Amino acid sequence: MRVEAPAKLNLCLYLGPRRADGLHELCSLFEPLALADALAVSEAERDEVLCPGVEGENLAARALAALRERGWDGPPLRIEIEKRVPVAAGLGGGSADAAAVLRLARGAFVVNSPTKAPSIDFAGLATELGADVPSQLDPGFALVRGAGERVEPLPAPASHAVVLLPGGGGLSTAEVFAEADRQGLGRTDAELEELAGRLRAAAGAGASPLEYAELLVNDLEPAARALRPEIGAALDALRAGGAAHAILSGSGPTAVGLYPAIAQAKSAAAEIDREDAIACEAGLSP
Repeated sequence: MRVEAPAKLNLCLYLGPRRADGLHELCSLFEPLALADALAVSEAERDEVLCPGVEGENLAARALAALRERGWDGPPLRIEIEKRVPVAAGLGGGSADAAAVLRLARGAFVVNSPTKAPSIDFAGLATELGADVPSQLDPGFALVRGAGERVEPLPAPASHAVVLLPGGGGLSTAEVFAEADRQGLGRTDAELEELAGRLRAAAGAGASPLEYAELLVNDLEPAARALRPEIGAALDALRAGGAAHAILSGSGPTAVGLYPAIAQAKSAAAEIDREDAIACEAGLSP
């Protein structure tokens, strides 16, 4: 079995106050991308999660272990992840892989033994695994609040495409948020609530994000640029390449240019002429 784990794009990210749990209140529009990791899943003698070329903790392995702890009794699995989403790039690749494992287990309950399935709170487990996992449990266009656990599905937007400049990835989310706190960035809860209403009104009818580009702001950009100044050059390159709008995705370092169609995105990627440029459609693959 092959399972797709689509990257996510923050079309905007408004930063709110730091919470008692150390996380920040956020307001963001998330959308999946056609760019996706591929998980090859097969039965095995024991659980094993492999991700060639990627070192360190694997969130998909944590998701599988957490399922076992909660009583999931599916057969032992070998999961091999083909990484296509750049690592530590603000595109939620690791979270997408973990969410794909949860979807796999949830689907197995429905197909194989719904009456015997243990009572697993998949949404709660997704939140425990990481702030970006809940929105990717059921990938789709959504308004995301809280620290990422409050996900409000919205109608899919009109067709558009993006060019991604990941810049080598490797930027720590924790370091970016710490720098944002040091710079005193952020908004009040009341501001986040007002912005959520504006985003809901603008995006709720399925409009292209290019129609409300003035709302596509990332409050973490100054912090990310302080840590990785080359982000500014990447954003400038996208604008020079004809992007209708350019923004940082998540905590970076990926710079994103928005285009009305994939043909324009591919042309822009070729003109920018960077080895890390990725042109892809927004939304899920057919």
